[in-house]
Amino acid sequence: MAKIQLSSIADGLPLAWNSTIVGQAAGANVKVLRMDSGAYPDESHDFDEALLVLDGCMRLDLQGKVTEVNAGEVFIVPAGVSHSVAPGSHGTLVIIDR
Repeated sequence: MAKIQLSSIADGLPLAWNSTIVGQAAGANVKVLRMDSGAYPDESHDFDEALLVLDGCMRLDLQGKVTEVNAGEVFIVPAGVSHSVAPGSHGTLVIIDR
């Protein structure tokens, strides 16, 4: 078992908003991605999703209300809730989901 350098992995991804799975814990996927200033389209899931901002800021749009999630903060989106990312987000995001 080795340490995982999340920011380095995100920086090396060829495209923003394309996550890669870096491991699993307790049956959940741990993913990392690089955010750019572009928006990410609306989606919903049949499971809760944890969104942890490592650095930068994510502008999370939950049904028309934008909440800024900053470095060191996590937002848990409940199952079935539509969400997207508003323009202006940037940095490294960790996603924990099924």
